[in-house]
Amino acid sequence: MASTQPYQQHYRQFSDNPEQFWREQADLIQWYRKPQTILSKDNNDYYRWYSDGELNTSYLCLDYHIEQGRGKQAAIIYDSPVTDSQYTLTYEELRDQVATLAGGLRQLGVEKGDRVVIYMPMVPEAAVAMLACARLGAVHSVVFGGFAPHELAVRIDDAKPKVLITASCGIEVDKVIAYKPMVDQAIAEAGHKPEHTVLLQRQQCQAEMQTPRDIDWHQLMANAQPADPVAVSGSDPLYILYTSGTTGKPKGVVRDNGGHAVAMRYSMKTVYDVQAGDTYWAASDVGWVVGHSYIVYAPLLTGCTTILFEGKPVRTPDAGAFWRVCAEHNVKVMFTAPTAFRAVRKEDPQGLLLQGQDLSSLERIYLAGERLDPSTYNWLSKHTGLPILDHWWQTETAWAIAGNPAGLELLEPKAGSATVPMPGYQVRILDEIGEPLPANNRGLIAIELPLPPGTLATIWGNHQRFEAGYLKQFPGYYVTGDEGYKDDDGYLYVMGRADDVINVAGHRLSTGEMEEIVGAHKAVAECAVIGVADELKGQMPMGLVVLKDGQDIDPAALSEQLRQDVRSRIGGISCYRTTLVVDRLPKTRSGKILRRTMRQIADGRDYQVPSTIDDPAILDEIKQQLAAASGA
Repeated sequence: MASTQPYQQHYRQFSDNPEQFWREQADLIQWYRKPQTILSKDNNDYYRWYSDGELNTSYLCLDYHIEQGRGKQAAIIYDSPVTDSQYTLTYEELRDQVATLAGGLRQLGVEKGDRVVIYMPMVPEAAVAMLACARLGAVHSVVFGGFAPHELAVRIDDAKPKVLITASCGIEVDKVIAYKPMVDQAIAEAGHKPEHTVLLQRQQCQAEMQTPRDIDWHQLMANAQPADPVAVSGSDPLYILYTSGTTGKPKGVVRDNGGHAVAMRYSMKTVYDVQAGDTYWAASDVGWVVGHSYIVYAPLLTGCTTILFEGKPVRTPDAGAFWRVCAEHNVKVMFTAPTAFRAVRKEDPQGLLLQGQDLSSLERIYLAGERLDPSTYNWLSKHTGLPILDHWWQTETAWAIAGNPAGLELLEPKAGSATVPMPGYQVRILDEIGEPLPANNRGLIAIELPLPPGTLATIWGNHQRFEAGYLKQFPGYYVTGDEGYKDDDGYLYVMGRADDVINVAGHRLSTGEMEEIVGAHKAVAECAVIGVADELKGQMPMGLVVLKDGQDIDPAALSEQLRQDVRSRIGGISCYRTTLVVDRLPKTRSGKILRRTMRQIADGRDYQVPSTIDDPAILDEIKQQLAAASGA
């Protein structure tokens, strides 16, 4: 194992004096007025970073780099296999578009503190819109393009935007999805009415305009005067991002300007080891936290070239899409979710589409968003020969809670572990009454307050909900809602949401551990293990598996093999007996498997179709297959 000394020394600097540590990291960005007060408390008695500093995030992402001589460098590479098009925006070109749109928004009445909702596909104009809001000091809220009208309406009512920015359509593989009818329906349903809608017409679908409310994007740009960056305080909000909760009113996570800028620069340096001029690719979408942090803000704050990919890991046109993008654009670091590579592995289990691609520029692959199962980890390691680095964070934190600090040293990875806590996070494993647990004991993962810069400051318009949801369970801690443990080396293992731990005859068992075993079977491409209600034992585990392409195995034989595998690894206490072969698993658009919803279906309980689901028809398929299995 590599020496942990550089990481340990750096982490000790943080833990010995957090304020001094983050005072030094503030030098990573160019402030208009450098903060003197590093850590303070706001009117809600909650911690805030750099509240007396002044800056502008759009300036830091664009103008600053032009002043440093990077104006002609590529800022965004747009790669769109679904439209068969590519183009590049330099830092100067991107700055000009952002400044012009900011001027256009100002003509529509948008000023510092106003909100703007952005409902866009994966096109460069989505990033332009985000940065234009930041330039004015306006607060943007990106809603994933294609969200149902009701969900968009709920977010409009919560954020109360002055303007909504959208496009005529999005494209899912080969299907054109008209956005404008959904936007019109959402505005009709919402109690709050945006004063204007700015619409980007795409050639794949022309939308009907409603005058005078609707404004054409290109006409607005043609008549606007560029706007200069507006100074904001470090604690002023940059954006609201709604969490992908399955029920109830969405939670609007609030990100501030100062702490966010520092944390993004720090994470690019420490977690990803990338510098200005490097090409960095996060294969995700705007509308999810990865898109905010690592498609738009962190790469541009660092002076990198970032890739905006309008496509999928498979079917655009095939399972070699990711390798093509990395080779064509000389990507140094790639970041995506494990579910993306499981899809690639399912269609190309031998990694044939990777062969012949020049991946000499690619140094590391990072995975997050869900637990990295060892079988996917091993497949990627075998076929790429690269470091495959798991890391763990949340919408609420904006950057890694735990990871492999490549900018300090590359630690020896351990399959199933997110590696070690990042400086800024005092991670503790607590029991059910909030007492710390020793190594190798599973419990609730919590973080000592204060959270580091860049993490959520509150829930938009509802600080009480913020406190109730994250802070009240164990005073002095932020409770992540995830369960896991640390080993003797301090490596963190995240086993899943606390409610994914099942109780079998009084024994608490992790479905994540069972998924490791099930997913390691040579015939299994993807799996989920859920706890199903049982009269005798309380809950019994059930596996749902998707087979790799070309696998011809009797489901009963597979079920017995997996029962034996789980029993041999965990013991008879696991009571794992049932495996159901399904065509596909229900997921959110960000790739998270909807285990809770499947559990509700299996138990015969009422359930709501989550607003974030990728394809609602999958739930009907699962319901039918579960019913057939129980009938058998």
